[in-house]
Amino acid sequence: MVKYRRWLFPALLILLGALALRLVRLNSLPIFADESIYIRWAQIMRAEPTLRFVSLSDGKQPLYMWAVIPFFKVISDPLIAGRVLSALCGLGTLVGVFAAAQVLFKRPAVSFLAALIWAVLPYAVFFERMALVDPMLNLFIVWTFVFSALALIHSRWDLAMLAGFSLGFAYLTKSPALFSFFLVPCSLLLVNLRSKSPLQLIKQGALILTTYIIALAMYNILRLGPEFNMLASRTQDYYYPLSEVIRHPWSPLLPHLQDDLSFFAYLLTPFGLLLSLLGIFIGKFDRWRPRLILVAWAFLPVLAQSAVAISLTARYLLFSVPFMVILAAWAISYLWHHFRPLLARLLLVAVVLPSLAVDFLFLFAIQSAPLPRIERSGYLEQWTAGTGLRQVADQLKIYARKGPVLVGSEGYFGTPFDALQLYLNSQTNVRVIGVGVWINSVSDKLTNALADNQVFLVVNSSRFHADYHQLGLKLLASYPKAVAPDGSRESLLFFQVLPTK
Repeated sequence: MVKYRRWLFPALLILLGALALRLVRLNSLPIFADESIYIRWAQIMRAEPTLRFVSLSDGKQPLYMWAVIPFFKVISDPLIAGRVLSALCGLGTLVGVFAAAQVLFKRPAVSFLAALIWAVLPYAVFFERMALVDPMLNLFIVWTFVFSALALIHSRWDLAMLAGFSLGFAYLTKSPALFSFFLVPCSLLLVNLRSKSPLQLIKQGALILTTYIIALAMYNILRLGPEFNMLASRTQDYYYPLSEVIRHPWSPLLPHLQDDLSFFAYLLTPFGLLLSLLGIFIGKFDRWRPRLILVAWAFLPVLAQSAVAISLTARYLLFSVPFMVILAAWAISYLWHHFRPLLARLLLVAVVLPSLAVDFLFLFAIQSAPLPRIERSGYLEQWTAGTGLRQVADQLKIYARKGPVLVGSEGYFGTPFDALQLYLNSQTNVRVIGVGVWINSVSDKLTNALADNQVFLVVNSSRFHADYHQLGLKLLASYPKAVAPDGSRESLLFFQVLPTK
C-alpha cells in the first residue's frame, strides 16, 4: 500500500482535471440533433410512465434516457442534465481505463499514463461533454472488459456476474455492445490454460457463459416494450447486409478506413495514434498477450464497422479508443524504462499539450476547434447543429407571457423540432408543430391559428426557399452557424407570422 501512496496526489489531479474539462462551459457546443431527440424522449418518459420504451419506436435502447430522468430533478436545464450524465460516465470510463491497464500490465506507471491521456484526450473530452448515448456505452464496455478479465484470471463467479451486468447495461444502451460478446473470450489469453485441469477449463467456459446469460437476460427486458422488433429492423438502416458486403468487400471499407484515420488523427492526436500503433509492436514478446487482447478490443470493432456501416462518424468508434489509449500508455512506459526516458517524456508531452490546447478550444472557442470534416459539418455547420435554438426558446417564453404561442418548426424530429420542445417543455401555452423540410410558403396550420395565437416559424436558411417579405413574415432574429469550407454559412431563422391584410 505504501508504494501506491505517492500516486495519490497525481490521481487526484487527474480526476479533478478530467472533471473540469468535462463540466466547465457545457453550453459551449450548440445542441446537436441526436441530443435533442434523446433528451426529449427522456422528458416524455418522465411525464408518462407508459411510454418508458418510447425510444424503441426508432430502434434505440432506452437506458441512457432512463438514467437522465433523475438529473432533471436537480438540474433545470434539460440539455445540461444530459451532458452532466455523460461527463460522469466519462469519469467512470477514466477509472475503468486505469483499472483495465492495471489488470493487463500490473504497473502503476502504465495505468496512470493511460488515465492521464484519457483525461485530456480530445476524443474523450468532446463526446463526454455531449448528451449522447456513446459515453455511457463506453463506460459499460470498459468495465465489461475489466470484470470479465478478472473473472477469468481469478476464476470467480461474482466477477463474472459483474461482467454480465456491465455487458447487459451496455446492450441496453446501444447495439454495438454486441462486439463485446465476441471479445470477452479474448481474456483467456491472460490465463495459463495448460496448467488447468479439465474441470477448471470447464469452469472457465462456464464463467463466460454466466456473463452471457446475465447480459442477454437483461437485454430481454426490452421485450416489455411494444416495439421491440424495431431494434432489429432499424439496424438495417445503418449496416449493409452480409450478402452486400461480400459483393463489394472494399467498399465501404476503404473509404471508411480513410475516415477512421481522419478521426484518430484529429481526436486521438497524431502522436496519440502513433503511440497506439507503436504499442502493438514495441517490446517484441514482452507482455504480448495483454497487447494482443488490446489489439482485438481496439481494432477489430473498427474494421468490422468500417466494412459494414452505411455511414460512419467518430462517435461510433469511441468505445475502441480506451484500448488504444492503454496501448499508447504501454509504449510510453516501455520507452521510459528500456530506451530513452527523455524521448518518452517528449512523446507524452506531444500528446498531452496539443490535447489540452484543443480542449481549451472546445470550452471557449468551439468554432475554431480542429475537427474532422464530417464532425465539424454535423456539429457546427448544418441543420443538425442547433445554434440559436436556446435563444429562440428564451424569446418564445417571453412571448408566451402575453398569450398562447404556436411555433412552426422545420422538420419533425431533431433540430429544431425536438430541441424547441425540449427547451419549452414547461411552457403549457406553447405548442411546436412540424411544417416540413422544404419551406417556400407559410403552412395553413400556422395561418389558421393566427386568430387565437401568436404564431412563429423557425427554419434553417438552407431549407427556406422564398422571400419572407412576400410571405407575410417578420424576421425577428438570425443565428449564423460555423463557416463551411466553401465560405458559405447557414443560419437559423426566427420569424413571426403576421396576419394578412
